[in-house]
Amino acid sequence: MVYVFLADGFEEVEAITVVDVLRRNGIETGIVGVGTMTPKGMNGVTVNADIAIEEIKLDEDLKMVVLPGGMPGAAALQNSDGVTKCLEYADKKELYIAAICVAPAILGGKNILVGKKAVCFPGFEDKLIGAMIGKEDVFVDDNIITAKNMEVALPFAKTLVDLLREQK
Repeated sequence: MVYVFLADGFEEVEAITVVDVLRRNGIETGIVGVGTMTPKGMNGVTVNADIAIEEIKLDEDLKMVVLPGGMPGAAALQNSDGVTKCLEYADKKELYIAAICVAPAILGGKNILVGKKAVCFPGFEDKLIGAMIGKEDVFVDDNIITAKNMEVALPFAKTLVDLLREQK
Protein backbone atom coordinates (compact mmCIF):
# COMPACT_ATOMS: atom_id res chain seq x y z
CA MET A 1 0.00 0.00 0.00
CA VAL A 2 1.11 3.52 -0.84
CA TYR A 3 -0.44 6.42 1.04
CA VAL A 4 -0.63 9.81 -0.68
CA PHE A 5 -1.53 12.50 1.86
CA LEU A 6 -3.71 15.41 0.74
CA ALA A 7 -4.87 18.45 2.68
CA ASP A 8 -6.60 21.58 1.44
CA GLY A 9 -4.15 23.53 -0.68
CA PHE A 10 -2.29 20.55 -2.19
CA GLU A 11 -0.60 20.93 -5.59
CA GLU A 12 -2.87 19.11 -8.03
CA VAL A 13 -0.34 18.04 -10.67
CA GLU A 14 2.01 16.59 -8.05
CA ALA A 15 -0.73 14.66 -6.28
CA ILE A 16 -2.88 13.46 -9.14
CA THR A 17 0.04 12.47 -11.37
CA VAL A 18 1.51 10.27 -8.64
CA VAL A 19 -1.82 8.60 -7.86
CA ASP A 20 -2.60 8.06 -11.55
CA VAL A 21 0.81 6.62 -12.47
CA LEU A 22 0.93 4.31 -9.44
CA ARG A 23 -2.57 2.99 -10.06
CA ARG A 24 -1.96 2.55 -13.82
CA ASN A 25 0.93 0.31 -12.82
CA GLY A 26 -1.19 -1.82 -10.51
CA ILE A 27 0.18 -0.42 -7.27
CA GLU A 28 -2.36 -0.20 -4.48
CA THR A 29 -2.58 3.50 -3.67
CA GLY A 30 -4.79 5.25 -1.15
CA ILE A 31 -5.52 8.95 -1.13
CA VAL A 32 -5.47 9.96 2.53
CA GLY A 33 -7.59 12.94 3.54
CA VAL A 34 -5.89 15.14 6.13
CA GLY A 35 -8.44 17.39 7.80
CA THR A 36 -11.11 16.62 5.19
CA MET A 37 -12.31 13.78 2.99
CA THR A 38 -12.64 16.21 0.06
CA PRO A 39 -9.37 18.14 -0.07
CA LYS A 40 -9.37 21.09 -2.45
CA GLY A 41 -6.20 21.79 -4.36
CA MET A 42 -4.52 25.17 -4.55
CA ASN A 43 -6.05 25.69 -8.02
CA GLY A 44 -9.57 24.65 -7.05
CA VAL A 45 -9.60 20.95 -8.01
CA THR A 46 -11.39 18.88 -5.37
CA VAL A 47 -10.50 15.22 -4.84
CA ASN A 48 -12.36 12.53 -2.92
CA ALA A 49 -10.06 10.83 -0.43
CA ASP A 50 -10.18 7.05 -0.10
CA ILE A 51 -9.42 7.02 3.60
CA ALA A 52 -9.26 9.45 6.51
CA ILE A 53 -5.91 9.87 8.19
CA GLU A 54 -7.38 8.48 11.41
CA GLU A 55 -8.11 5.18 9.60
CA ILE A 56 -4.71 4.44 8.08
CA LYS A 57 -2.98 1.23 9.04
CA LEU A 58 0.68 1.23 9.92
CA ASP A 59 1.56 -2.40 9.23
CA GLU A 60 3.56 -4.65 6.94
CA ASP A 61 1.36 -3.76 3.95
CA LEU A 62 2.64 -0.17 3.93
CA LYS A 63 5.35 0.28 1.29
CA MET A 64 5.56 4.03 0.73
CA VAL A 65 4.38 7.41 1.97
CA VAL A 66 4.03 10.30 -0.51
CA LEU A 67 3.78 13.99 0.34
CA PRO A 68 2.80 16.36 -2.50
CA GLY A 69 3.65 20.03 -2.23
CA GLY A 70 1.45 23.06 -2.60
CA MET A 71 0.57 25.69 -0.06
CA PRO A 72 -1.06 25.73 2.36
CA GLY A 73 -1.42 21.95 1.87
CA ALA A 74 2.17 21.12 2.77
CA ALA A 75 1.91 23.24 5.92
CA ALA A 76 -1.20 21.28 6.95
CA LEU A 77 0.69 18.02 6.42
CA GLN A 78 3.61 19.38 8.47
CA ASN A 79 1.26 20.14 11.37
CA SER A 80 -0.70 16.88 11.27
CA ASP A 81 -0.05 14.46 14.13
CA GLY A 82 -1.28 11.63 11.90
CA VAL A 83 1.19 12.46 9.14
CA THR A 84 3.98 12.75 11.71
CA LYS A 85 3.09 9.34 13.16
CA CYS A 86 3.11 7.77 9.69
CA LEU A 87 6.43 9.39 8.76
CA GLU A 88 8.02 8.24 12.01
CA TYR A 89 6.80 4.68 11.38
CA ALA A 90 8.04 4.69 7.78
CA ASP A 91 11.39 6.17 8.79
CA LYS A 92 11.89 3.62 11.59
CA LYS A 93 11.02 0.73 9.24
CA GLU A 94 13.11 2.26 6.41
CA LEU A 95 10.10 2.32 4.09
CA TYR A 96 10.06 4.64 1.11
CA ILE A 97 9.25 8.26 1.92
CA ALA A 98 8.66 10.49 -1.10
CA ALA A 99 8.14 14.25 -1.17
CA ILE A 100 7.98 16.78 -3.99
CA CYS A 101 8.24 20.56 -4.29
CA VAL A 102 7.91 22.21 -0.85
CA ALA A 103 7.04 18.91 0.88
CA PRO A 104 10.69 17.84 1.39
CA ALA A 105 10.79 20.71 3.93
CA ILE A 106 8.38 18.61 6.04
CA LEU A 107 10.99 15.83 6.12
CA GLY A 108 13.68 18.33 7.05
CA GLY A 109 11.58 19.65 9.90
CA LYS A 110 11.16 16.12 11.26
CA ASN A 111 14.91 15.31 11.03
CA ILE A 112 14.32 12.62 8.39
CA LEU A 113 16.84 14.14 5.97
CA VAL A 114 19.86 14.18 8.28
CA GLY A 115 22.81 12.87 6.28
CA LYS A 116 20.70 12.40 3.14
CA LYS A 117 20.91 14.15 -0.21
CA ALA A 118 17.65 15.88 -1.15
CA VAL A 119 16.10 18.40 -3.52
CA CYS A 120 13.11 20.71 -3.22
CA PHE A 121 11.40 23.72 -4.71
CA PRO A 122 14.03 26.45 -5.12
CA GLY A 123 14.07 28.77 -2.12
CA PHE A 124 13.15 26.09 0.45
CA GLU A 125 16.62 24.57 0.72
CA ASP A 126 17.17 26.05 4.20
CA LYS A 127 14.23 23.92 5.42
CA LEU A 128 15.99 20.67 4.43
CA ILE A 129 17.63 20.48 7.84
CA GLY A 130 20.60 18.13 7.92
CA ALA A 131 20.47 17.35 4.20
CA MET A 132 23.03 17.78 1.47
CA ILE A 133 21.30 19.81 -1.25
CA GLY A 134 21.26 18.20 -4.68
CA LYS A 135 20.87 19.70 -8.13
CA GLU A 136 18.89 16.87 -9.73
CA ASP A 137 15.18 17.13 -10.58
CA VAL A 138 14.43 13.85 -8.79
CA PHE A 139 16.79 12.28 -6.28
CA VAL A 140 16.78 8.94 -4.47
CA ASP A 141 18.93 8.49 -1.36
CA ASP A 142 18.27 5.08 0.19
CA ASN A 143 14.57 5.17 1.15
CA ILE A 144 14.10 8.93 0.63
CA ILE A 145 12.85 10.23 -2.73
CA THR A 146 12.61 13.98 -3.32
CA ALA A 147 11.77 16.09 -6.34
CA LYS A 148 11.95 19.78 -7.22
CA ASN A 149 8.51 20.81 -8.47
CA MET A 150 5.37 20.00 -10.41
CA GLU A 151 7.26 20.13 -13.70
CA VAL A 152 8.94 16.84 -12.75
CA ALA A 153 5.85 15.13 -11.34
CA LEU A 154 5.83 12.49 -14.08
CA PRO A 155 9.51 11.45 -13.72
CA PHE A 156 8.99 11.53 -9.93
CA ALA A 157 5.99 9.19 -10.22
CA LYS A 158 7.87 6.88 -12.60
CA THR A 159 10.76 6.71 -10.12
CA LEU A 160 8.32 5.64 -7.41
CA VAL A 161 6.93 2.87 -9.63
CA ASP A 162 10.43 1.66 -10.50
CA LEU A 163 11.47 1.52 -6.84
CA LEU A 164 8.34 -0.37 -5.81
CA ARG A 165 8.77 -2.87 -8.64
CA GLU A 166 12.40 -3.50 -7.65
CA GLN A 167 11.25 -4.12 -4.07
CA LYS A 168 9.01 -7.07 -4.97
